[in-house]
Amino acid sequence: MKNLVILGGGYGGMKILNELLPNHLPEDVTITLVDRVPYHCLKTEYYALAAGTISDKEVRVAFPEHHRLQVKYGEVTSIDTKEQKVILKDDAPISYDDLVIGLGCEDNYHDVPGAAEYTYSIQSIEKARHTYSVLNNLGPGAVVGIVGAGLSGVELASELSESREDLSIKLFDRGKHILSSFPERLSKYVENWFVRNNVEIINQSNITKVDEKQIYNHDEPIDCDVIVWTAGIQASHIVRQMDGEKDRSGRLVLTPHHHLPNDEHVFIVGDCASLPYAPSAQLAEGQAEQIVEVLRKRWNGEALPETFPPIKLKGVLGSLGKKQGFGLMADHAITGRVARLIKSGILWLYKYHNG
Repeated sequence: MKNLVILGGGYGGMKILNELLPNHLPEDVTITLVDRVPYHCLKTEYYALAAGTISDKEVRVAFPEHHRLQVKYGEVTSIDTKEQKVILKDDAPISYDDLVIGLGCEDNYHDVPGAAEYTYSIQSIEKARHTYSVLNNLGPGAVVGIVGAGLSGVELASELSESREDLSIKLFDRGKHILSSFPERLSKYVENWFVRNNVEIINQSNITKVDEKQIYNHDEPIDCDVIVWTAGIQASHIVRQMDGEKDRSGRLVLTPHHHLPNDEHVFIVGDCASLPYAPSAQLAEGQAEQIVEVLRKRWNGEALPETFPPIKLKGVLGSLGKKQGFGLMADHAITGRVARLIKSGILWLYKYHNG
């Protein structure tokens, strides 16, 4: 029996499982899924979990069940590609014939002193839960600093402003406008929403240091009761420790078939893969579909396609609380209630189709 090992039950890992199970897994192949939690997590909704506007249960989706799928709960400490083994903390190693690494990302603190020690995160469900506990135990009038005004920072700031109108929220951004990867029209729409909802935007900020309950912008201290870091990501430290060419975010460079250039049995999916797109759930799922095609052709002894077509991304949607939103769909900007309804509908379809 061949053993396909999948590290991480995120969007890429979940898509591979759903593509192969229940009816497309060869009789001589088993799957071992390794994850730190016993369910798939809707990472795109961690901002709402941290803000306290949805429950923990609402971001969980059960893994599929199959007699040749083993779900292993554990923490990966390293990968031995020479011996084809995954090393786990406090457990026996797992041998693989093919390996898919989808261990996700971690916060990138950009070498800012004190950022790792004194800020909170929403990059994992455990960290989002902890951030929720801290934010929602704040007293009235407390100051929350959010560093980074990309999609995660904007969604967290807007959701928190609706959840806790008594808080003073400061959103720090390096650019002239927040959401720098979006058209300026969308950025200004979101900025105006924040003005109406009493969220202070601090543009052209440069965070030079973080202390306990204090953030330094251009070396000037600003008191904050809680500081949440949403200012960039990097690949999992497990991937950053692996041999191979990487980009500046520590993501591994791959072949067109999504495996390592020197090892056709090790695939990388999602936030750990160096691709010409921003990391997203859509991208991970598109990769996963192509990885499954490679695996199935190899298992059947068929020739692989020389290349794959570019992964088609449908767009990006963001929330501004429960009633408003913004985004790009097929390069068209949309704002307001329609954007929020579309995002809610996509989330509902994903959760209940996969669940």
